[in-house]
Amino acid sequence: MNTTVTPFQHRHAAHCESGAAANLMTHHGAKLSEAMAFGLSSALSFAYLPFIKLTGFPLIAYRMPPKFILKGMSKPFQAHFRFETFRAPEAGMRRLDELLAQGQVVGLQTSVFWLPYFPEDMRFHFNAHNLLVYGKDGDDYLISDPVADLPQRCASADLQRARFAKGALAPKGLLYFLEGVGRTEVRAEAVKSAIKKTVRIMLGPIPLIGVRGMRMLANRVAKLDTSEHSLNYVGHIVRMQEEIGTGGAGFRFIYAAFLQEAAQITGLTELSVLSERLNETGDGWREFALKAARMIKGRESFEPKKLADMLRGQAERETEFFRALKTAVA
Repeated sequence: MNTTVTPFQHRHAAHCESGAAANLMTHHGAKLSEAMAFGLSSALSFAYLPFIKLTGFPLIAYRMPPKFILKGMSKPFQAHFRFETFRAPEAGMRRLDELLAQGQVVGLQTSVFWLPYFPEDMRFHFNAHNLLVYGKDGDDYLISDPVADLPQRCASADLQRARFAKGALAPKGLLYFLEGVGRTEVRAEAVKSAIKKTVRIMLGPIPLIGVRGMRMLANRVAKLDTSEHSLNYVGHIVRMQEEIGTGGAGFRFIYAAFLQEAAQITGLTELSVLSERLNETGDGWREFALKAARMIKGRESFEPKKLADMLRGQAERETEFFRALKTAVA
């Protein structure tokens, strides 16, 4: 039996890409928390994209697109990532084996649905899940999945199926690894620059992005009627917010943790105060999800306008928050 294993410390994370980025950077000497990886890459966002459909409903994201966090590590750490995709599954698996034999820890984009170590009731057709592979034991790959408590094993046939799943955000066998890291410390200037970029994203002029996107979604929700389609529409919003890697409230909490670390690194104590305010915003998203879920399940009357008002309230709170954040790092 052939065995190839690179020593690697698995760390559990709240979300897959931020966890994979933090763990991979830490493996290469840049000790990094998940929150710092998320904040440094300016990944916090909001996007309402009605022209991109998932199961017939618009894409609603609370973070920047897949690979944004990984690529966000490049500038602050002078890190060189290599990304590769494959047309043939056999070539993709062969390349993974080659890199493992060289001692690389390799990141993969996969489907959640085809990973057998996920509990059945947690599997769904989401193709932008990130995990790290640090070895192979016989036919099993040794996996550090950031959302799992412990390292996992996955048979090669299952992993191949997960890497080459079809559908929206198809991974096409995407793998990535670090070719080098030029800097291992987090600099105050990099933190400030990342915060300013996030402020521009959230308060920017594009109607579908940031707080303007929240208001557009609120206007769409206000027009819903009481049909089954409208119930499913609201259910989709909750699912995109709470269940998929787009996670709304969760990313607000992660960014709040980043601001706590950022206050220490930059010496800007105001960032700690703003961290607490952002936690309150995250609570507001959770309250919206809870209210929507109660309406969908018939525990409260379905009132789209009430939900729309809650979304407008969130937009107003985040507008005030990011204006204050802009002032704090000016």
